[in-house]
Amino acid sequence: MGVDYYKVLQIDRNAKEDDLKKAYRKLAMKWHPDKNPNNKKDAEAKFKQISEAYDVLSDPQKRAVYDQYGEEGLKGQMPPPGAGGFSEASDGGPTTFRFNPRSPDDIFSEFFGFAKPFGGMGDMGGMGSMGGHPGTSGFPRGMFRDDIFSSLRNATTGEGSGNVPRKSAPIERTLPCGLEDLYKGTTKKMKISRDVSDSSGRPTTVEEILTIEIKPGWKKGTKITFPEKGNEQKGLIPADLVFIIDEKPHSVFKRDGNDLVVTQKITLVEALTGYTAQITTLDGRNLTVPVNTIISPSYEEVVKGEGMPIPKEPSKRGNLRIKFNVKFPSRLTSEQKTGIKRLLT
Repeated sequence: MGVDYYKVLQIDRNAKEDDLKKAYRKLAMKWHPDKNPNNKKDAEAKFKQISEAYDVLSDPQKRAVYDQYGEEGLKGQMPPPGAGGFSEASDGGPTTFRFNPRSPDDIFSEFFGFAKPFGGMGDMGGMGSMGGHPGTSGFPRGMFRDDIFSSLRNATTGEGSGNVPRKSAPIERTLPCGLEDLYKGTTKKMKISRDVSDSSGRPTTVEEILTIEIKPGWKKGTKITFPEKGNEQKGLIPADLVFIIDEKPHSVFKRDGNDLVVTQKITLVEALTGYTAQITTLDGRNLTVPVNTIISPSYEEVVKGEGMPIPKEPSKRGNLRIKFNVKFPSRLTSEQKTGIKRLLT
């Protein structure tokens, strides 16, 4: 059969039109000669083969001939007269029909929706000349840049046409917040600098103050998005600027979901006879919490409604959970041991 076009495009023989397009997008972008400056000769051959495979398999008549007769059928004497993409030979011999492959440049340009895929770079020429001019690809030397391909990269996902402006990837920045800020809520001001175009189209840098309203109860990982606040670039929609809440460690409290956890150090006597916890809340209030039960090392005293605010239910809060670190004596005298036994027996 000669060249296996299905293997060239890395698809199976039952591949549908969408499969063909997806395969061509991926491979054409990967093997374009100007994407492979250090391996241009091999890339040119590969790119030409990819284009030819797509040209054949995307045309129902050519594909039918190829499936029945193989590459020889396309380029030899077997296809029936009148099949699309074939022309009569003029060598004076028997009537033959030969496959006329389209220029890889034409297929690429047509596929991605550009009359000149890299407009503004001068005359692109025809990529069909690759066979006669090794080392050329129809693009002016020294003028190709990877970011030109990046503006088309969304086409590899099959979304939209290459001439639709692509949006830059979001710019994410961490926004550290103290636990007090997340408990009470606060306002933060962020100063940013970004590149924009002035009224005459010239690039300029502007500074802007962004106001971020931190809502009570927000958790680590909460995202605040400012649409299209990234740098302006020709042919691209500016990126969104995204701030991601991070929680600074607190010296007293730890957060567990909507609950606040605090650990108190107490003596064994306090654990056995009673203890009163004095706690200053994140908003400055003083809580007095008497604990009248025996405090084991795993015991927690729960104070309802003194935890973090719940963003979706502003009137509600999580709980405050008091844990205890019981300090046991390092040693006991004989009298102390006797006394404890007498008291606890």
